[in-house]
Amino acid sequence: MYEKELIKLIKEGESERVEFKESMSDWKEIIKTISAFSNTKGGIVLIGITDGGKTKGLQIGRKTLEDLANKIKENTDPKNYPKIRMEEINKKRIIAIEMEESRSKPVFAFDRVYKRVGKTNQKVSSEEIRKLAKESENIYWDGQICREAAFKDVDEEKVERFLRKAKYERNFNIDPETPIKEALERLELMRDEKLTNAAILLFGKKPQKFFLQAETRCARFKGLEPVKPFLDMKVFGGDIIDQVDKSLSFVLEHIPMKVYLAGKPEREERYEYPPDAIREAIINAVCHRDYEISSNVQIRIFDDRIEIWGCGFLPKPLTPESLKGKHRSILRNPLVAKHFFLIKFIEQWGTGTNDIIDMCLNWGLPEPLFEYVTGDFVVTFRKSKLTEDFLEKIGLNKRQREAIEYLKEHRKITSRKYAALFKITERMARNDLGELAVKKVIERKGISDKTTYYVLAEI
Repeated sequence: MYEKELIKLIKEGESERVEFKESMSDWKEIIKTISAFSNTKGGIVLIGITDGGKTKGLQIGRKTLEDLANKIKENTDPKNYPKIRMEEINKKRIIAIEMEESRSKPVFAFDRVYKRVGKTNQKVSSEEIRKLAKESENIYWDGQICREAAFKDVDEEKVERFLRKAKYERNFNIDPETPIKEALERLELMRDEKLTNAAILLFGKKPQKFFLQAETRCARFKGLEPVKPFLDMKVFGGDIIDQVDKSLSFVLEHIPMKVYLAGKPEREERYEYPPDAIREAIINAVCHRDYEISSNVQIRIFDDRIEIWGCGFLPKPLTPESLKGKHRSILRNPLVAKHFFLIKFIEQWGTGTNDIIDMCLNWGLPEPLFEYVTGDFVVTFRKSKLTEDFLEKIGLNKRQREAIEYLKEHRKITSRKYAALFKITERMARNDLGELAVKKVIERKGISDKTTYYVLAEI
């Protein structure tokens, strides 16, 4: 958290989600607040701040944060692992403890349960405890216990690599050398001392031993239909993080590089489809699929398109059409999504599908299709129909062909810009563009001659 944000938070004072503590001597009350935040909406404890909001600061030793983390762990049930950091305000050190709302309620502190009401922590009645426990039973599939799994089924090297990447990508503060059990506890991948389904999907030595359906099947078909024989086919098992990388590599092996005009006279070579868009779609399919369905994520490559099949419908209330506009990030597998976020696979802002559309359009491709096919959500990347053969067939001149390449990169063109690019009169430019419009290669936009511009019809 930046210093300016902290100063603003302190200025606003204590609230339902903010608590000030003057010193570490209040550690028992701090842990009660952790319980209260866990059982309500989460919050932050700032140590080194007086009740009146004055920054007093703390003497923070080498083991201060570690000792505080251990006290919280030892005196909460289920054990809590909040984010604990040292911060500076006006050159004075303070400690910030961030606690999210717990999925496993109630959270006890010193054998009692607390909730946050306004600026205070209040003891929870036995009736409320039963209510919290009942609400907590609604746990997502990825957070459920994988009952047959044991620690021997987890690959410690995978966990260590993940923590190093999370440290690099998000400045995540769990030491990669942390013992495996403690690391998984702090990653919230355990319940009642047992591994969750997400733990096995992410870090299992052989996740398919427990979940046969957790595979990604990739195939390159000959032609336009999904019929045998395959030109190539692979099934990727193992953990779901590796599946993403291997699946993307498979796709890139089977899509050609293409020369395009980057500007006169330069030409550049790039893949026929935008790799980042394909990667985003693969990550979404693996992260957000319904793992209770006994089918696999599939990637189908054809001569004219790439299809990425997820498993099941989108989480309600999302629809394929809603993904093209503004929408919230709604998670089917929150634990998997949290860990994909930590290694920058996703951002959790609900913008991934919008990014896919923009990347395709900027690549000069048609907008991808989002649709349901036989109960599964499918993303289809389509090639441009404006191939060399097609352009030759409809009899375009050299200027018109180069204008199409320009439109693929820049999205729109005016007659004035066309004239300047090819050093011709605007009248000739309008004639060229008019011919392209008649042949339905481009479309005219704008309500007057002054505002007229042209775009590719297929985009």
